[in-house]
This record gives sequence, C-alpha cells and structure tokens, in this order.
Amino acid sequence: MADTSVKKWYVVRAVSGQENKVKNYIETEINRLGMADYISQVLVPTEKVVQIRDGKKISKDRVYFPGYVMIEANLTGEIPHIIKSITGVIGFLGEVKGGDPVPLRQSEVNRMLGKVDELAINVDTQSIPYKTGETVKVVDGPFNGFNGTIEKINEEKRKLEVMVKIFGRKTPLELSFMQVEKV
Repeated sequence: MADTSVKKWYVVRAVSGQENKVKNYIETEINRLGMADYISQVLVPTEKVVQIRDGKKISKDRVYFPGYVMIEANLTGEIPHIIKSITGVIGFLGEVKGGDPVPLRQSEVNRMLGKVDELAINVDTQSIPYKTGETVKVVDGPFNGFNGTIEKINEEKRKLEVMVKIFGRKTPLELSFMQVEKV
C-alpha cells in the first residue's frame, strides 16, 4: 500500500464553463472507487464579483481561472488515469505528452489559495486614491454624471460615502472606488 499522506497540488484542465461539474465528477468518482485517501481537496478557485444591474448590486462567484480545477492529491497508480477519464477533463497542466502530471510549486499554490503572498501585500499597501472633502464625479450606477463631495472613506470595504446634490437636496451615496473619478 502506497503512502497516501504525501500530497501535492496539481492543476486539472477542464472544459471551460464546466469547472464545478468537473469538481463534482472527480469527487463522486473518487468516492465511488473508495480512493478518497488519495485526493484530499478538489478546488475551483473563484472570486466574488459585484455587478450593478438596474441599480442593484448583484454578487456572483466567478471562476478565477476558467478551465482549471485544482486538486490536492497523491497521484499514484491509477489515479491520474481515473481523473483523465472523467467527463469534462482535458488533462493535467504541465504534463509532457505521456509523462507524469507536474505538481505546482508551493509559491504557486500559496498564490492560488490566496495565502500570504505578493497579492495580499499589494492590496494592503495600495494607497487610497481619494481624500475626504474632495469633489468626485460618479461614473457608474444610477447617479452616473453627478458630482459629489467625499464625506467618509471606508478603507476595508474600499467604499466612499459621497454627498451628492440631487434635485437640490444633499443625498449620501455609498460608492466603490471604481464608481467615481476625480474631477
């Protein structure tokens, strides 16, 4: 019996748009074959995307790397073959034709999983481009084209409270940094 505790992360190439289906197929198949010891995680990295539709915020999960599914696995024996034969799987990333799947380096894994890496550090040090009291123009949403004054800045949420004059009345709006620009 091979040591199933040694696992590495691999990237499985999947038919784009079917990443979640492929994840479910892999999990179902591995469980059906009683090989759950070999694969500890199947992941489809997603990011939250907020879209503004008809003035409403709609939050959706968007697949971060379309066409890729991450698996943490011990690819011994039949495992790579089983995964490749699953519907929607194209193959492994980085494999030489007929060769073994290539595991990700730890730094890549950290980046994919959003652990402490360059990405996280960048966000923290990114300066806030606006100051309170500054006049900005709304460039997105129902108040597109209106000018307003920044009252408050919420750095964590990357939001601004902008006081906009609408029909002669001052109205506070909560807007993201992306929805305004400097005048």
